[in-house]
Order: sequence, then structure tokens, then C-alpha cells
Amino acid sequence: MKAGVRFSTLFKLRALYLCTGLAGGSLNPYITTIFVHGGLAKSHIGIMMSAASLVILGAQLVWGRLADRYQMTRTILLLSLAVPALLSILYQAPSVLVMVAAYMAAIVFTAPQAPIGDAFAVSAARSAGSSYGSIRSFQSVGNALGGYGAGFFLSYYMPGQLWIPFVLVSGLGVMIVLALPAQKEYHVKNRPFIDGIGELFRNKRFALFLGACFLVNQTLTAFNTYFVVVFQMAGGSYALSGVALMVAAFSNVPSMFAASFVIKRLGNEKTMLLATLAYMARWFIQYLFPIPSVMVAVQVLQGLSFGLFYVAAVEYVSRIVHKEMQATGQSVFNMIFVGLAGIAGNLLNGLLLDKGALPP
Repeated sequence: MKAGVRFSTLFKLRALYLCTGLAGGSLNPYITTIFVHGGLAKSHIGIMMSAASLVILGAQLVWGRLADRYQMTRTILLLSLAVPALLSILYQAPSVLVMVAAYMAAIVFTAPQAPIGDAFAVSAARSAGSSYGSIRSFQSVGNALGGYGAGFFLSYYMPGQLWIPFVLVSGLGVMIVLALPAQKEYHVKNRPFIDGIGELFRNKRFALFLGACFLVNQTLTAFNTYFVVVFQMAGGSYALSGVALMVAAFSNVPSMFAASFVIKRLGNEKTMLLATLAYMARWFIQYLFPIPSVMVAVQVLQGLSFGLFYVAAVEYVSRIVHKEMQATGQSVFNMIFVGLAGIAGNLLNGLLLDKGALPP
């Protein structure tokens, strides 16, 4: 691939990750607020989020298989942006059932965005002599700006109107995906699906890795889902919650840029262990001091926790999975990291929140 083409592809991927970060940051942290405002009980939100995580389990595997077998990367990325954007308009509907149905349908199409995009980005970064972290960090910048902007937006408008900035940013992402090169530049011939999956799960180290991902991310899932609600319970405002989310997301940027250096020095496994220790410190501090100012300040640990862990995990998967199974391998990782962990984290912490406890 020529240098100019490689640079152009990296630029487009970084712009795409920036857009997906802006879109996700402007809506995801506030989705529980939208449903609470719409009349859904907190315990029911936990059940709904757990059900959504269950949907993600199956959806990611199906989408990953389609991407690998039929070279549908761009099509799937387009759907993952366009369909949820259109469905988000229904989040202002007067019926809770309509809102929930729209959200569950959107989840089906949003599910492949991370694994399919990551499989594409890792391969493109290696081809261009760059690092995956330097691409993924732009999503964190987007999350920071999106979270802060949405908090500011809610200071003037109702939660149900967050679909407006979400649709605008998602539309820009669609245009960027249309400009991406064909997937055939990054993939090789297919292999039998059962053989590939069987080989993954026969690897004991990979199985232990998935177990660690489950334990780590069920705590982060609870944070992502309930932080704004808990922050308000602790006396924080919408605007200040936006600041906290921005601090957390921006802290990912230096960590993700430095991740390739850290991984080279420590290896994937030790890097993920370091990140796990940072997770533990982050939740313990928030548990001891549920004070808005402390809850904002401690979000600087997001980079050392999620930033390092996620980059190391994605690169670890890309190294042990065959090239023709990259999207499927990332999907299996996300099934555990997002799906099963999401079920456990959302259900358990939704019940704790309904009982008056403060989750991490």
C-alpha cells in the first residue's frame, strides 16, 4: 500500500473513531437518565440493560461472522451508525415501551461497531506502521467532548432531546465510513468457522484472559450505565457530570498513545494486570469518598485502567487469532467484555442502586 494511501486511511479511521466517540459520549452515559425521566424504575433499567447485553452476545458473533465471511466491514459499520441514529428519535416518545423497543433494536446494530471497527483498525495500523492505540485514542477524545457537551446540553434541554446531537454526529460518521477503502486490502481467505472458534476456546490462556475481562469490565459497565444517576445522588449536577466524563475520556488519550510502548516493555499480560490494579484503586476511592469533587478528580485513573487494558486486550486478541478470523475473534472478546460483563454489572448494580447502595 502506498504511503499516501496509508496516511489517508489512518486519517479517516481517526476521524471515524472521533465521531463514534462523540456519538457514544453524548448519549450512552445519559441513557439511564433518559429512561428515568421517561418513567422507568431504576431496577427495571438494570434488567433492561442486562437484557441488552444478552442481545449483544448473539449479535456480535453474527456480525463478526458476516464481516469475515462476506467482507461486509463497511456495510456493517454504516448500519451500526445509521440505524441507531434513526431509532434514537424515539427516545422522546411518550411511551416507555416504545422507548425500550427502540433502544433494544438500536443495540442490535450498535453491537458490531467496536469489534468490527477494531479488527479493521488494528490491521490498518500495522499495515501503515502505526499503532492501534493512536487510532483508538481519538474515540476517547470524542467521548470526552461528547460527554461534556451532552452535560451542557442537558442544562438547557430535556434528556429526551439528546437524539439531536447524536443524529448529527452519527451522520458525519456515515460519510467517513463511505470514504474508507475496501476491506479486501486487509483480509485473506476464509477458514471454517467452527474450526476457528474451537481453536480459540481450546487455548487455556485465552480462556483465562476472557475470564479476567469479564471480572474487570462488569465494574466498568456499572460505572458507564449508572454514573450520572449516582453522581446526582451524591449531589452533583448534570454540568459537573459532563466534566467528570470528559476528564475520564481525556485521560485515555496519553495512555492509549503510550500503550504500545508499555506493551513492548511489559508484555500484554503484565500491562493488563497493571490496568486492573488501577481499576481497583479507582473504585475503592469512589466508595470511600462519594463526594462530587472527589468523584470528578478520580476519573483521571480512567486512562491507566480502561485505556491500557483495552488497547492491550485488543492487540492480544489480534495476535492470537488467525487473520481470516479477526472480526470474529474481536467479537468473541467483546461478547465477554461487553456482553456477559454487561449483564452481570448492570443487573447487580441496578439492584444495589434500587436498594439505596452506591455502585462504583
